[in-house]
Amino acid sequence: MALLRFILFFLAVSLVTLQVTLAGDADILSDFIPPSNTTMPLDGSFFTYTGLRAITDPNMPPDFKVFKASMAEFPALNGQSVSFAVLMYPPGTVNPPHTHPRASELLFLLAGSLEVGFVNTTNKLFNQTLQEGDIFVFPKGLMHFQYNRDEKTPAVAVSAFGSASAGTVSIPSAVFNTSIYDPVLAASFKTDIVTIKRLKYGLSQ
Repeated sequence: MALLRFILFFLAVSLVTLQVTLAGDADILSDFIPPSNTTMPLDGSFFTYTGLRAITDPNMPPDFKVFKASMAEFPALNGQSVSFAVLMYPPGTVNPPHTHPRASELLFLLAGSLEVGFVNTTNKLFNQTLQEGDIFVFPKGLMHFQYNRDEKTPAVAVSAFGSASAGTVSIPSAVFNTSIYDPVLAASFKTDIVTIKRLKYGLSQ
């Protein structure tokens, strides 16, 4: 219960401060952007998102899981330059290398420990071991990851983004689960097509 209260407190603070510190979406010329597909009068329900109630489940998911509150899930964020996510890492799980092309990410570790890092445009790795209460920033558009190395203790983090729609490009999926020709991948990774097919098969499981 204490952890849940801490998550909700951090969520509230982040939504207030992130718009000033990391805002990256275009400014709007109105207080907010109402939905275009309804003629119903707006009330507080439009500005309320209940999708994070799932985090109150005391059971940790079996695999890494993200609970998002972006414009796709919460339309009231359109034009507000902010979004949010709760990330749960069971023991030994990883959030694979990925990018957010439209926003920086500010990650706050609530429980457990995480190995995190990002790679800049000169291929330098900036990594750190985070403990409870630590904050780490992933610059906009750079490839990054999080890994719970602990084989016994789960980890929980919350992330705030400077865009209502930060976007996520998973590197493994973008490379191996798309229609890029196997010969292109084999040549790029200096390996053979058999190895590429094995990698694709492993990611499909």
